[in-house]
Amino acid sequence: MPSTDHLLLTVAVFVLAGFVKGVVGLGLPTIAMALLALVMPPATAAALLIVPSLVTNVWQLRPGATLSPLLRRLAPMQAGVCVGTLAGAWVLGAPVGAWATVSLGVALVAYALWALSGARIAVGPVGEKYVGPWVGALTGFVTAATGVFVIPAVPYLQALGFEREELIQAMGLSFTVSTLALAAGLYVNAPESGGAHWGLSLLMLAPALLGMQAGQGLRQRLPPALFRTCFLAGLMLLGIHMVAREALAG
Repeated sequence: MPSTDHLLLTVAVFVLAGFVKGVVGLGLPTIAMALLALVMPPATAAALLIVPSLVTNVWQLRPGATLSPLLRRLAPMQAGVCVGTLAGAWVLGAPVGAWATVSLGVALVAYALWALSGARIAVGPVGEKYVGPWVGALTGFVTAATGVFVIPAVPYLQALGFEREELIQAMGLSFTVSTLALAAGLYVNAPESGGAHWGLSLLMLAPALLGMQAGQGLRQRLPPALFRTCFLAGLMLLGIHMVAREALAG
């Protein structure tokens, strides 16, 4: 068990990470890992993320009334995510490290800068039918390589023209499927890995949900243009963090 100071710090980190996810729809694992790794081994920090990350992604699937048509629309993409993740896990083994993480971080920064410039990509219904499974498969392969599942899924979902709350729900669906597929891929590669930190991970669910609830309240009051700026800034900071982490580790 961690000391009281470490436990309180960990709770505060999950409240903050949940708040950011509530506002922009992503970022909980990144923020939590970046801060927790300062006071504990990265493997321990990653283990604590298991339950809060999965449950907050499922929480993001609300409201249930709009989930069924969204599932039908994005089913080909999510099937691609599963196939790509499992294939990537079989080909690559565990996430392959620095080169993949840096490349993904650079891609995130480049995409955020490009989108902040005002440029847009639009994918119509016909294109969605054919492009979706390939985007899902590529997202799955990138997930298997890096453990991060935002590229190219998030830019693609933005290109489908969802409104703000629809986009948040669509990302929640994609992240949930990616998390489960990645867990299956990791289990295939390391079935002996145990659940020693499941109890603490479950304990961190409450502060993460508390922060996420507060962030969702703020998101609903943000003007659409400001939300888009915050969302893209979040993607950029995620990419910068990924590159900086590998640079400092080297």
